[in-house]
Amino acid sequence: MAIKFVETAVLANRLYVFDYLSLRSAWHRQPSIWWLQNRLMTTSKRVQDRSRNKRINALEIATEKWKTYSKVKIVIEVLKKEPEMVIPVRSLSQYRNQINLPKPFKLADFIRKSPKLFELYKDTNGLLWCGMTKEAEELIEEEDRLLEEHSNIAAEYVTRLLMMSVDKRLPLEKIAHFRRDFGLPLDFRNEWVHKYPQLFKVVKCKDEDENVVEYLELVSWNPDWAITELEKQALGLTGAGGGHTPGMLSLPFPLKFPSDFKKVYRYAGKIEHFQKRSYLSPYADAKDLKAGSLEFDKRAVAVMHELLSFTIEKRLVTDHLTHFRRELVMPQKLMRLLLKHFGIFYVSERGKRFSVFLTQAYENSELIEKGPLVLWKEKFLSLCGYRGKRKPIQSFSDLSDMEDNNLVEQEETLDAFEDASLADNDDAMEIKEVCSAYMDTETS
Repeated sequence: MAIKFVETAVLANRLYVFDYLSLRSAWHRQPSIWWLQNRLMTTSKRVQDRSRNKRINALEIATEKWKTYSKVKIVIEVLKKEPEMVIPVRSLSQYRNQINLPKPFKLADFIRKSPKLFELYKDTNGLLWCGMTKEAEELIEEEDRLLEEHSNIAAEYVTRLLMMSVDKRLPLEKIAHFRRDFGLPLDFRNEWVHKYPQLFKVVKCKDEDENVVEYLELVSWNPDWAITELEKQALGLTGAGGGHTPGMLSLPFPLKFPSDFKKVYRYAGKIEHFQKRSYLSPYADAKDLKAGSLEFDKRAVAVMHELLSFTIEKRLVTDHLTHFRRELVMPQKLMRLLLKHFGIFYVSERGKRFSVFLTQAYENSELIEKGPLVLWKEKFLSLCGYRGKRKPIQSFSDLSDMEDNNLVEQEETLDAFEDASLADNDDAMEIKEVCSAYMDTETS
């Protein structure tokens, strides 16, 4: 009995060793696939390193430039909401995250870097206040006038956005994310949405959690607007489409690659195949499209192309796009699609939130066609930052003295306003979805 037990144990051990050797030889036969897959899933790399070969430096410069504008504009909008357009500097602390100015950087130093736009003074109690200069107030009045002139165009774009949605309505909170990009006024949610009752209306409905949510709902379908910007370009139209019926499209998307991007020749066949494939118009009913299909993905590209065409800078924050996955019938892994179609879109990794550009609209770092609002932004940006000297902040007992005195004078040399971007710890940021998207595009 003991001998049989020993023989059985020896046989089992031999079988175990044989199975182990077989597995090990199989692993060695496939090292480049099995090992690489596991390494890609466990090794962390920054998005900046992954996208080095696809980086367009000119558009990265454009991103950095508009970051400067956004920070200063937030302070301006806060001041506009105040009755006298002045606010204690310490009250601005609640907007640190929006301005992207982490501690220990002082808000007063940030504001004093734009003396052509802001004035600082101390009251009798030594409290530091911030207000706008006369030049800044004139700029704000000019912006209000331009927004009013742009209002009808913005109403058209909002209506077309509703026409592209599945239920022909969108949460007002989500549309508010596009306020600056579409050129909508500051009172968008309270007043502007009620100015065009013939186009859309505000309704209140319960969401899945039984919470009451405000929606902007389409009032009537306008067939003249059911035409994409690509179709307009192909037909040479500048206005409405004249009773257009949305359906299948076969128009290719304009492509633009950086001059040093040599891999375009490697993917020429895939690009040509994609461009020749027909797709459903963003304004046509897409409920029957199967998620993940080629038709589904190409329609999503068309929707994103249309959305970017609506914006005044032909640029959007990628987070804003992802909010509309369900309503606009777009894939869950939207970032993967943006990165895959590199010649149509460009994703910039500058900042905490990534931006996507419509490449055809840019020549180097400049927009090819600049509207009045873009020209106003450039004028505003030219007043941000200053090099000179300043004197200590003076004290005043009355707010009305602000209009008759120059409250901020120069004492020491200031760095350019762009130096405030050093406060951003953006280079260390990682976004899991984007990293996985880069891995997928590289392995595909």
